[in-house]
Amino acid sequence: MSTLIIAVLSFVGFIVAYNTYGKWLARKIFGLDPQARVPSQELRDDVDYVPTKKEIIFGHHFTSIAGTGPIVGPAIAVFWGWLPALLWVVLGSVFIGAVHDFGSLVVSLRNRGQSVGEVAGRMVGPRAKFLFLFVLFMGLTIVLAIFGLVIALIFSYYPESVLSVWIEIPLAVAIGVWIYRRGGNILIPSIVALGIMYIGMGIGAYLLPIDLSTWLGIPLLGPTYLNVVVIWTLVLFVYCFIASVLPVWTLLQPRDFINSHELVLALVLLVLGLAVAGLTGQANLFASAPVVASDIPPDAPPIWPFLFITIACGAVSGFHCMVSSGTSSKQVESESDAQYVGYGAMLLEGGLAVVVIIACCAGIGMGIFNRTADTTIAGGYTFQPILKEGSTQPVLNQDAWRTRYATGEVETDDDGTTTVVGGGWASHKLREKVSAFVDGGGNFLASLGIPLKMGIAIMAVLVASFAATTLDTATRLQRYVIQELAQTAKFKPLTNRYVATAFALVLAAAVALLQGPNGPGSGGMTLWPLFGATNQLLAGLAFMVIVFYLVRRNKPIWFAFLPMVVMLLMPAWAMLHQMFNPETGWLFTGEYILFGFGVVVEGLQVWMIAEGIMAWRNARGNYPELPPLETATAD
Repeated sequence: MSTLIIAVLSFVGFIVAYNTYGKWLARKIFGLDPQARVPSQELRDDVDYVPTKKEIIFGHHFTSIAGTGPIVGPAIAVFWGWLPALLWVVLGSVFIGAVHDFGSLVVSLRNRGQSVGEVAGRMVGPRAKFLFLFVLFMGLTIVLAIFGLVIALIFSYYPESVLSVWIEIPLAVAIGVWIYRRGGNILIPSIVALGIMYIGMGIGAYLLPIDLSTWLGIPLLGPTYLNVVVIWTLVLFVYCFIASVLPVWTLLQPRDFINSHELVLALVLLVLGLAVAGLTGQANLFASAPVVASDIPPDAPPIWPFLFITIACGAVSGFHCMVSSGTSSKQVESESDAQYVGYGAMLLEGGLAVVVIIACCAGIGMGIFNRTADTTIAGGYTFQPILKEGSTQPVLNQDAWRTRYATGEVETDDDGTTTVVGGGWASHKLREKVSAFVDGGGNFLASLGIPLKMGIAIMAVLVASFAATTLDTATRLQRYVIQELAQTAKFKPLTNRYVATAFALVLAAAVALLQGPNGPGSGGMTLWPLFGATNQLLAGLAFMVIVFYLVRRNKPIWFAFLPMVVMLLMPAWAMLHQMFNPETGWLFTGEYILFGFGVVVEGLQVWMIAEGIMAWRNARGNYPELPPLETATAD
């Protein structure tokens, strides 16, 4: 019962925040004007700038900012206990993350849909524009390089998810053409498409799991380039090139609208399953996992500041400013929709993160899922609940959670001897954390009577769909950043959207397909440790642009200034710890590539802050107007 109460209180808190704090920001601070001319109307080209109904743009915005972030981050952070993670998700979403996303969207809307990096040039200074865009470029390169690996691994771990994810693409294109060419309604077709996807989930789970390792007889990762990750990465990058140069109405909008339905339905099922499991005593958050963990392995980083870096999406993430000011601001058809899209989508992501935390603790506490080589057994899964003696009721203790998080995985030999392998912070790999949510969520769905195999498929497709959405949205965003940098440097070839997109993907592929810790195709993992702090640094820099925008318009800034300080301090603290910690720091472990990138990132941050300090004294009330439209679009 306590598990359900915590979930309900969190959701009610988000609803109250939207209708109080969110409305205050919309009306009193930003003064949203439904009559104002927005970029989607002023610069309409039916490719990137397309006026879009708020329900559709909400679907795009939410599925783009979500990805695997609000799943993997909270799944790792409960390592320190569920309460710190829950508090950061709820309070961070309301007072930092939603303000960041909303503010970035409004600032871009009032600057012809420019990215926050481009706007920084006018709000802070010309050098700030280049610095910000360069940080965006670095961050997006890492995102593109790693997400090919992420999705390839998800497809390999959960082959039942592949068919449904790829079926969605032609369905979305058909819906886009239907709406744009024929003026049809999107709601009914998108619901029908979701139904077809669920049929695909069933086929993938029971009849046709697409496992390239088995089909082609090649390893997931290995010493040569003939492995599953390389193949999926190349396929995904080809798809991303096509998706990111197509008009947004062709694929991006309808696909993301379908994904938003998928999320809502999955969340409803998860919450219903959580309610049934909680009311019947099958799940208990307090009994299943520690409120604040005390048996943290010595190799784990300190909760301060790493909690605020580990949980990004779900609380606040710098990547969101790219979506707000990169794609969403070019599609919003009325300023009055900005609260719904910017503030509301972030709160929904916070709600998803709350469900992830509960699934990874109370859900995992209901039992343990084991992946087996025998695909005839529930599609390769067996469920082993921890039962009370002489009863069918599970024991609600922390054994299952501790096995997953604190000590590692249990292996049983032929003679019945059990040993624990892995464990500790170093064992926090993508597979374990994604499967924590999928397995725990599958437990909740099973409490509703949904077959285990189908529940796993539903959760796996949810994760894979969001990851794929983030990948091709990030490609489009990187294209915008490259075009803006090229315009600044007056290098005309890269202002072409096809050339810029190809450059972005070739660079990402070069990083992703390099020799990495697990052979060719895992090269993106080499730079992944940089992403957490770099991503959160982007949030701090975006807040700086928002603060300057408000100062120049003589608006209050305290509600953005305090989050700015937090999001500049925490990432810097974390990065310095990663660089200079005597035991694990990159400088002392010989990871000089990471150390060099860390020095560059910290230098850019200090430089950006210095630019802000120099521009501050003349900023109050001094708002630079946009140049004439012909000048702004001369290229």
